[in-house]
Amino acid sequence: MKYGFVIDNRKCIGCHACTTACKSEHDVPVGVNRTWVKQVEKGEFPDTRRLFSVMRCNHCTDAPCVEICPTEALYVREDGIVDFDKDRCIGCKSCMQACPYDALYIDPETKTAAKCNYCAHRIDVGLEPACVNVCPEHAIISGDMDNPETEIAQLLARQQVSVRKAEKGTHPNLFYIDADQASLNPSATANTGEFLWNSQSMGVGHFAKEAEKMAFSNGDVVTAILEANKQYDTAGNIAKNGPQKSVEVLMGKEARRVYDTPSKGILWGWEVSGYIWTKAISSGAFLVPFLALIFGWASVEPELQWWSVGLGITFLVATGILLVMDLDQPKRFAYVLLRPHWGSWLVKGGYSITLYGGLLTLIGAALFFDWTSVLSLANWITAGAAVVVAIYTAFLFAQAKGRDFWQSPSLALHMLVHSLMAGAAAFALLTLFMETSASWTSYLTNLMFATIGFNLLTLLLELTTTHPTEDAKRTVNMIIKGRYARLFYLGVIGLGNLLPIGLLLFGGSPIMLGLAGALVLLGIYCTEHIWVEAPQRIPLS
Repeated sequence: MKYGFVIDNRKCIGCHACTTACKSEHDVPVGVNRTWVKQVEKGEFPDTRRLFSVMRCNHCTDAPCVEICPTEALYVREDGIVDFDKDRCIGCKSCMQACPYDALYIDPETKTAAKCNYCAHRIDVGLEPACVNVCPEHAIISGDMDNPETEIAQLLARQQVSVRKAEKGTHPNLFYIDADQASLNPSATANTGEFLWNSQSMGVGHFAKEAEKMAFSNGDVVTAILEANKQYDTAGNIAKNGPQKSVEVLMGKEARRVYDTPSKGILWGWEVSGYIWTKAISSGAFLVPFLALIFGWASVEPELQWWSVGLGITFLVATGILLVMDLDQPKRFAYVLLRPHWGSWLVKGGYSITLYGGLLTLIGAALFFDWTSVLSLANWITAGAAVVVAIYTAFLFAQAKGRDFWQSPSLALHMLVHSLMAGAAAFALLTLFMETSASWTSYLTNLMFATIGFNLLTLLLELTTTHPTEDAKRTVNMIIKGRYARLFYLGVIGLGNLLPIGLLLFGGSPIMLGLAGALVLLGIYCTEHIWVEAPQRIPLS
């Protein structure tokens, strides 16, 4: 048994009865939707056509939201319905990043994830979903696709159907008859701003569109569009023709959205960028003296070992605080460890951080009590844990299949390099406040040279290698030519990499080394801010 939907676009009249029925059945708050009807216009007056596409959860056979959920709040039932348990949800928003179809949202009242669940409570008592019952044109067909006698199975056998983003490999169970890519593909139309019935004065959950609110308060639609877009196109790049581009979309020179849901905005904000930064410092603070110790590159005095443990624990605690801050249900943060879904890299990362913190504490105890035999073995195990802590987020991002740019195979290398850079930079700053040997200072200088060079090479590979999808290419374009270009070239390349190299080349004093370290840390944060935020500006629906 496998339930699915067929949306017959030959019949849909865009009446929004399905949206209304869904909201009534599930008491869905204003500003978010489990089901909605996207409307796109094609052509130029008077030769125009309006397309209607019902958008909702695709109840994928290989649902990425289920794979990434750390607490099994999302799960696949035996009948193929992807359902959720709000009592287990911690509000981490990972499922929203993983869904390529923008089907999930954070309920502003419960602060937990929600979506279409196929009206599972109705299915269990032999009824059809509310949207199917209310549709006046029978444009929504539901049922068991494995039963050849059902209407949906017969339609799938007779009609040519389309699915959204088949290349994602999720095997969606929502099919469209007579589909048009101008409506199904979010990149096919420009986001021309908010519209009459889907606009709201304030955002829901983590976003608030102040620009649109300010513009629409003036009652000027064209001004609203220009203010909302701020001369950027849908990928966040500066439009070649400036504001005129948005006006052309409005006036009908290309396919345009005329009804859509409000953008969910940036789901993972500064807290996520910050926690990647703090855990890079934490892991690097241990790895940098560990490498010096095992390879004999510098003498590592007991004072440096204590600083290594202290920095590692301090920034690991900061990492945990930022992780909890990003949750919409922060009181449930322990669910990651107590109710784990082992397929999620959030769980693996949570346990890695916990293990790393315990090992750092053990090393501190070994240093205090002079447990030499324990220290030798613990150093190696802790180094392995530090590497995992440094790179696990790359695998978490890879599970976020909705964001193509995060699927880069070099992301783990990117984070490992940042860990070593951050550790070396943190110790470089410490040279301003403590006495260090010449070998240690020389080691830090050489390590910063090497890691900065490797970081620049990694950035070059990530941004210049051929990207397989249009969304990934648009993200790269946003970084090197669009809204993030100034921050990338000035903050990341200039202040965070090239200027430190200059200070290291022509410096030599602790002040120069410390300043170089501070700039490297600034550059790492700028990089993580861009890498986290930019892919989230690509529309998914």
